[in-house]
Amino acid sequence: MPAQTRAGFPIAALVTTLLCASVALGLSGCGAKSGEAGASAAASAPAPAVGVITVSPQAVGLTSELPGRLEATRIAQVRARAAGILLKRAFREGSDVKAGQLLFQIDAAPYRAQLQSAQAAQARAEATREQAAAQAERYKPLLEANAISKQDYVNAVAAFKQADADVASARAAVTTARINLGYASVTSPISGRIGRALVTEGALVGQGDATPLALVQQIDPMYVNFTQSTTEVLRLRKAIDAGKLQRSGAAEAGTVQVVLEDGTVYGAPGKLLFSDLTVDTTSGQITLRAEVPNPAGLLLPGTYVRVRVQQAQAGDAVLLPQQAVTRSPQGDSVLVVATDGSFAPRPVKIGGSQGGQWVVLDGLKAGDQVMVDGFQKLRGVTVVKPVPWQPAASAASPAAAASSSKSAN
Repeated sequence: MPAQTRAGFPIAALVTTLLCASVALGLSGCGAKSGEAGASAAASAPAPAVGVITVSPQAVGLTSELPGRLEATRIAQVRARAAGILLKRAFREGSDVKAGQLLFQIDAAPYRAQLQSAQAAQARAEATREQAAAQAERYKPLLEANAISKQDYVNAVAAFKQADADVASARAAVTTARINLGYASVTSPISGRIGRALVTEGALVGQGDATPLALVQQIDPMYVNFTQSTTEVLRLRKAIDAGKLQRSGAAEAGTVQVVLEDGTVYGAPGKLLFSDLTVDTTSGQITLRAEVPNPAGLLLPGTYVRVRVQQAQAGDAVLLPQQAVTRSPQGDSVLVVATDGSFAPRPVKIGGSQGGQWVVLDGLKAGDQVMVDGFQKLRGVTVVKPVPWQPAASAASPAAAASSSKSAN
């Protein structure tokens, strides 16, 4: 039988228990030592470099980006004012046409015959007037010699005046016939770009109604009609009246930029023409109109665009890259780095965007360092090393900039 202790337990089991306890104590001591080493290593690690921008307030124009649509400055519907068969189309669809250029030719034979008939009636009326004038002239000395009665002379003068009126009526009929003949040749009323033809050769047009034939639109320059909410207009006016904002200069306020559907900015700036005096009762919007040059024909009527218009100016505003601002339902904020490397969020007031940057109206002062890059390095860190941020995509990262500054030192 194996040896036993006084308590009745085997000696081998007791030895095994003592060995396991000593091993556990040794392992716990190693774990404590490794934890202390990790903490000391973390404490001795260098502060991560982050990109910052030093705040420098400046005068910044507040630009509003509003929805709008392009519209041709002049629109003319080409219609058939003479009834007849369409013989010829004299233009290429989608081309530029000049005012007075021939577009369509309607069968002019009936109108040419009417003109000839009216000219014949005018010649007959003129001949009758000459005969009546000669008779009245011949009766005048006979009346003085009492060779005819006074009534005969009055009748002769009245016949002359009636013949003169018939000549005037015949001339008017000739003019009308010539106008109708001119309507057979349909010309462009304005210079611009013509669309597709709405009728083809051989069609009967102008029968009882002025048949639409085509549409000509002047697209250089172009109008852009855009809307702005009355709430925003009142907010800007109150801020200007309170002295928080300044009214933009006449030259700046009258300049607009058009942003196309693909996000690119149209090269030529536009000119603000007017702001409507009435408010749309259904949407609460005010309509504005600007004129934009379009020599190359890039802008097309009906295109949806965004319009940037400067309406006010902030005297002490700050421009920050958009990645530097955190926007949330609770408000906007930025991370400000102190001189000792500590950082903390600070609420700011945003007044819109300009050139891909946020316009900060309140919350920052000159000299503040706002973090722009390196947010991913802040996990478990309380102190950072601020490095000037490089906006170019090809610029070195803050860490590389920090290492280059060390090598230079």
